[in-house]
Amino acid sequence: MNWTSAARTIIVCAILIVLHYSLRPLLGWRASIDFLIVALLFGSVRLRPGAAAVYGFLLGLVADSLAVSGFGAAALAMSIVGFAASWLKAVFFADNLVLNGFFLFVAKWVFDLIFLLVGHRTGGAELAMQLFVWSPLSAAVTAVAGVIALSLLRPLMEVRTA
Repeated sequence: MNWTSAARTIIVCAILIVLHYSLRPLLGWRASIDFLIVALLFGSVRLRPGAAAVYGFLLGLVADSLAVSGFGAAALAMSIVGFAASWLKAVFFADNLVLNGFFLFVAKWVFDLIFLLVGHRTGGAELAMQLFVWSPLSAAVTAVAGVIALSLLRPLMEVRTA
């Protein structure tokens, strides 16, 4: 990765992180958009697996810093998702938006699964409801928003030749 593409990736990830903390609270949906997962996948496919795990860990710590209980659950989940995304990057580099949307959906759902099970936030029927109703809805909304964001930010990521 050259310096210009690294700078573009950093800018796009920073935009997505800002959207997560500015736009998401304004929406206030039960199945909310997770722009941190979009930023994680967008950055992780451009990094080696170890660096992607560290990037996921740092994003998870940022997310965990606002949590009252279960500190470290988001860091662990984002580390695993970032590592897996980087390891499977050959699949992610397809220019197909539907495929990117599918992987955003799976990444968000896996993140929620790990986050809820490791964080011990809920149990019983409430856990099942969260895992099989609200998490897939949140994953679908995140996938749609991620595809829209990636298609809008695609001109920034194009390689320019002079």
